[in-house]
Amino acid sequence: MPQAAVPRGHSTDDDRRAADGAGAFAGRHLGHREEPTNLRCPKAIVLSGSLGLGHEMLVRSCARVLGADGWHVESLDCMSLLGRGFGDVGQRLFDRVVRTAPGVYDGLHFAHLRTGSRLARAMDKSACARLVPALHARLDADPPALVLSVFATGASAAAKYKRSHPDVRTVVLCSDVTLHRLWVADGTDLFLTTSPAAAASVLRYLPRARVAVIPPPVRPAFFDAPSREKARAELGLPRDEACVLVIDSGWGFGIVEGSVAAMARAGIHVLAVAGRCSTLERRFRALAASEPHVHPFGFVHDVPLFMAAADAVVTLPGATTCSEARVVGRPLLLLDVMAGHGRENLLHELEVGGARACGPTPDDATDAVLALLDDPRPTPRRAARFEPAFRAALADLDLELVPPVVPAAGDPAVEGGQDHDGPGGAGAPLRQMAEATQP
Repeated sequence: MPQAAVPRGHSTDDDRRAADGAGAFAGRHLGHREEPTNLRCPKAIVLSGSLGLGHEMLVRSCARVLGADGWHVESLDCMSLLGRGFGDVGQRLFDRVVRTAPGVYDGLHFAHLRTGSRLARAMDKSACARLVPALHARLDADPPALVLSVFATGASAAAKYKRSHPDVRTVVLCSDVTLHRLWVADGTDLFLTTSPAAAASVLRYLPRARVAVIPPPVRPAFFDAPSREKARAELGLPRDEACVLVIDSGWGFGIVEGSVAAMARAGIHVLAVAGRCSTLERRFRALAASEPHVHPFGFVHDVPLFMAAADAVVTLPGATTCSEARVVGRPLLLLDVMAGHGRENLLHELEVGGARACGPTPDDATDAVLALLDDPRPTPRRAARFEPAFRAALADLDLELVPPVVPAAGDPAVEGGQDHDGPGGAGAPLRQMAEATQP
């Protein structure tokens, strides 16, 4: 079979640079703005970090909602605000440790970040010593009404920034199943989590914190994904043959060409999406020259189309990609290769359902994919929406121009987004969300 055509709207080697320049916010970029839709525009700052694509997707989802509601939204990359030497070195060190020494990252995460050890406090103090002054220099002339942090270092810095700007509302949004100590700082007005376990992890550090459980952010396009037949026709794939989507989540490891080759040799069409990892994309393209079942792509804008075309999605246990696959109704095969918070998220995604795990070797991945494709049980689509619950949570902070949301009866997206203040109010909203996220 010929290599799948690249449909309009998908990046290749030739057009990725232009697409990145014209498209939505990218995690490595500093200073993205979402223009308001009316002239009365309160200001919101979103603090992100250029590690993986998960933070970028959170920024896009929040900026889209706030911009539609009349906010001027600007996103800032905390790694860039740390300064060229400090931020670049920190990012390279983190990447190297996660890739080559996962046991070291396990130790850092579980023994220090989770416990808030002396080392963790020193890391936070060092980062905030640079980041907080950078926020003052950037924001003091025109303070925002809202600082929304989707990155742990930003959450800590925002809480400290609020000390001199008490009118600023500070909100943290985290899609991990456990928030470690650096996420949770006194001075945060509201914590938004996407599971009851994550909400409980906040209360482990701040027992009276205000926490809301809301559905994971999933862009509207995933709810409108085409049928499998239409998607395959657009991508030039056979209608009735097995096909999986293998997609990198921005880390550039875990998904190797050996696993893709093994799946292809087993007769499975593989949509191999490398994202922004140019090295992985080159390897996929080289592999496709000898394996006609491999269809290589770089960064793609139409992920709903690719998920709709596939019978299953193979990826790391990132909350965004997993939630998107469930909305489209595709089962997940999650690679058990991500240390630290990745191990926690893997267990959570398996508990949510519609997912299996596999080891890192090509044989592990291929055997697991074949077993998953032989499973006759359908994967139910998840329909809970992020936007109404996000709006409702912010409305409770009395933020200007956030329209009140009147939930429909039995709407799990909004019911799960109600607040609870400390242990006394945690019961009902958390139970509602737990029921809404069960398979």
